[in-house]
Amino acid sequence: MPTPAHSPITAGTTCTGSEPGDSWLTEEVQTPRTRCYRDGLLVGEDFSLADVSEHLEAADSVVWVDLDDPGEDELALLAEELGLHELAVEDALSLGQRPKLDRYPDHLFLSAYSAALDPATSRVTTHEIAAFITDRALVTVHRNGRFGVDAVVARWDSSPDLAKNGVAFLVHGLLDYLVDGYFEAVEALDDEIEELESQLFVPTADQEQVQRRSFELRKSLVTLRRVILPMREVVNTLLRRDLHLLGDEMGPYFQDVYDHVLRAMEWTESLRDLATSILEANLAIQGNRLNVITKKVTGYAAIIAVPTAITGFYGQNVPYPGFSQEFGYYSSLGLIVGLSALLYVLFKRNDWI
Repeated sequence: MPTPAHSPITAGTTCTGSEPGDSWLTEEVQTPRTRCYRDGLLVGEDFSLADVSEHLEAADSVVWVDLDDPGEDELALLAEELGLHELAVEDALSLGQRPKLDRYPDHLFLSAYSAALDPATSRVTTHEIAAFITDRALVTVHRNGRFGVDAVVARWDSSPDLAKNGVAFLVHGLLDYLVDGYFEAVEALDDEIEELESQLFVPTADQEQVQRRSFELRKSLVTLRRVILPMREVVNTLLRRDLHLLGDEMGPYFQDVYDHVLRAMEWTESLRDLATSILEANLAIQGNRLNVITKKVTGYAAIIAVPTAITGFYGQNVPYPGFSQEFGYYSSLGLIVGLSALLYVLFKRNDWI
């Protein structure tokens, strides 16, 4: 696979230039967010796309551009300016990609997802973000304003001492935000599963609700696993030295993100197995309760069969000891009570009723 060859010219064209023919792009893009770092210091923010090239004239400048709901024309012009591969542009337009990191001659293309758990429904919601990574620029693309860009910016602002590491600093802040979101979602799912476990052996618990909840939690864990599992390869690829993205200072930070991804993945796998066990245990408990009920009903049916048999025998229209005599009534009544009591004691002693 070819090694990215970054250049200041490519980075500068992350945004539209100042050519008259490009001015329409600035008007069409909906409130883009921009930042410029120079020598590790934030020197500009929320400037227009037309000013990006001016900010990148300095060799030590790094620019971030965030595009929310960009149109096809905007990304097409951006691809022409940056020399982006048509497949990467297509992925950024269509979204719906699996988490991945694609390498192209002049840039990297990142596709990833944020994740959060809705406590009301126990469902994991995901929001996709695509990113073009050059040596001096990071361009993020997402839809409908649902991705937490403000949280990513806050993550960058909390570590200003790392800003001197350029694009690697920006990419780390983005990945760190994503992975922390995975941990929060997994932790919330863990709490939900613990609560569900406590309801398993409660006699008054709504077993149908327990069954439905366990199925929803397992489905959410499958969704979360589908998001986290490919991120392991994404971060592992970024750690490779041949990408020339990481310096010595940022290496440990990306390694820390990689470790967190592995932990989140392992936690998700264990919770998925636990949710499956709860689902199976709930079915087994319902089966056991049904067996107990069936056993008790059978026991009482055996007791009821005694008076039925005796009264049926004494109801025969043929002579027998006590036929048409008063003592025959009392003897049959005694047999009914005595045998029924004996069966009840025996069944109770053997825990059959």
